Amino acid sequence: MFSFLEIVGTMAFAMSGVLTAMEKKLDPFGVFIIAFVTAVGGGTLRDVLIGRTPVGWMMDLEYVYMIIIGFLLAVVFRRKFDKLRTSLFLFDTIGLGVYTLTGLRKGIEIGLHPMICIALGTITACFGGVIRDILCNEIPVIFRKEIYATICILGGILFFILKTFQLNDEIIYFTVVSVIISVRLMAVKYKWHLPALESNK
Repeated sequence: MFSFLEIVGTMAFAMSGVLTAMEKKLDPFGVFIIAFVTAVGGGTLRDVLIGRTPVGWMMDLEYVYMIIIGFLLAVVFRRKFDKLRTSLFLFDTIGLGVYTLTGLRKGIEIGLHPMICIALGTITACFGGVIRDILCNEIPVIFRKEIYATICILGGILFFILKTFQLNDEIIYFTVVSVIISVRLMAVKYKWHLPALESNK
């Protein structure tokens, strides 16, 4: 199930990249590149930081296939894309929770400090979107709108708190992912966001 959710998250992130790129009126190649970096950008950056090379998607072509499928689905059904936004948002949210957990696990596997593991989880979940927005000449969404990265950090903290109670790993994984998904859904529904900082000028 964990692997399945990871694949679904990859496809969802790819589709969100397609949506952003089409709004910028890029050509098909540009749209595909944006979809690709959105889906694997965070995981690639994480793997490079921890010295895990070749990076994950180079070792498992299943991720590449899912990105291609997500790209094709989004392009073919682009006329109905607005109707798919709710489903896409839900899958994207699932991916956020799963990818955060994936980054945490990678850090633990190589014996990193919990704080660094939380950073890796946040990078894995968020930085594909950051790269997407930068390439599309936008201020990254996580820096100006939703409580996105903050949710990943809170999920990471919860993970290590639950670890201290020596609970079964499956229970911890399920709880952390569920909390991340629930908090993001509530944040969007009730428009929770961090206050913007402005200069005094």
